[in-house]
Amino acid sequence: MRFGVISDVHGNAVALRAVLDDMPTVDGLLCAGDVVGYGPSPGECVDELRERDVPTVEGNHDRAVVRNAGFRFNDVAQAGIEYSRDHLTETQFDWLSALPTERLAHDGDVKVVHGHPDDPDHYTYSNEFGPALLHGESVLILGHTHVQGHETFDEGIVLNPGSVGQPRDGDPRAAYAILDLDDGTVEERRVEYDVERVQTQIREAGLPERLATRLEFGR
Repeated sequence: MRFGVISDVHGNAVALRAVLDDMPTVDGLLCAGDVVGYGPSPGECVDELRERDVPTVEGNHDRAVVRNAGFRFNDVAQAGIEYSRDHLTETQFDWLSALPTERLAHDGDVKVVHGHPDDPDHYTYSNEFGPALLHGESVLILGHTHVQGHETFDEGIVLNPGSVGQPRDGDPRAAYAILDLDDGTVEERRVEYDVERVQTQIREAGLPERLATRLEFGR
């Protein structure tokens, strides 16, 4: 079985569609959270995942939009949260508010969280990847850092597919991964998208300029 794995879409519908168009044939999709926040198209991103019935967990930005609590944000991030809250329909808001902090897939063999299995807000970078993160599952999927990477251990795989909508590893291309459970492999993938179009959308939405400029550099 093969899964397409995404995370940290952050209201960037142009990047999300580029990823979905680029993705090879898979048996299902999994999303490690932060569907909204930062970007100019939160509702479109929610609808894309909701209509595809993609198993998704709650990210810290998702939680802040629906409950306005639990994480400290700088002014730039807060502006994206307020914009998302103001531009979601009731149906989109309800879908977002129902997201769990953890999901199991493939009969419990795959666990999906946002930040860390014990702390959804913890930034788990690759230097922390290790078998101790695995609690019985063969694959742990997480996001939050916006940095793509994975490690394979005797006990299983720890995977961050990177960010679809706002990469922060120096590569501005949208990031995702293909998880093949049959042979126990991960393929990290990147795809170019129309960054200038999203920058224009950000500016037209009145969001902070930094949200537009950072997309050029993957930072």
